[in-house]
Amino acid sequence: MATVEVTDELLAVHVTGVDRILAFTSTITIPLAHVTAITQDATEAAKAFHGLRLPGTAIPGVLTAGSFLKSGEWTFWDVHDPGNAVVISLIHEHYSQLVVGVDDPATTVEAVSAVLRKVSSASTSGR
Repeated sequence: MATVEVTDELLAVHVTGVDRILAFTSTITIPLAHVTAITQDATEAAKAFHGLRLPGTAIPGVLTAGSFLKSGEWTFWDVHDPGNAVVISLIHEHYSQLVVGVDDPATTVEAVSAVLRKVSSASTSGR
């Protein structure tokens, strides 16, 4: 499980519990300018093949955690229940996506989307 924290400048994904060991990381911090979108996507999270684990843990139907390489792109995963997964799309980062399970996906998507809209509108208005 993970928690997502967002400010006007940064997005941080905090991996919690034993997942920190299984995912080989505890926090991923991304400049907010590199976040292009966030969606709730159980379909993507439920797929059986996530790519080549480097490093990571994959127990089908139980847990996917860590770094995965697929079609030349890196994705970070920390998902137990695909129904609670959010997909964070990135540019100019090592990972092209972060796919993480959160307690309340709808609230997480709305919170991050609201900050993305706020920052985007401030930058277009000449902040």
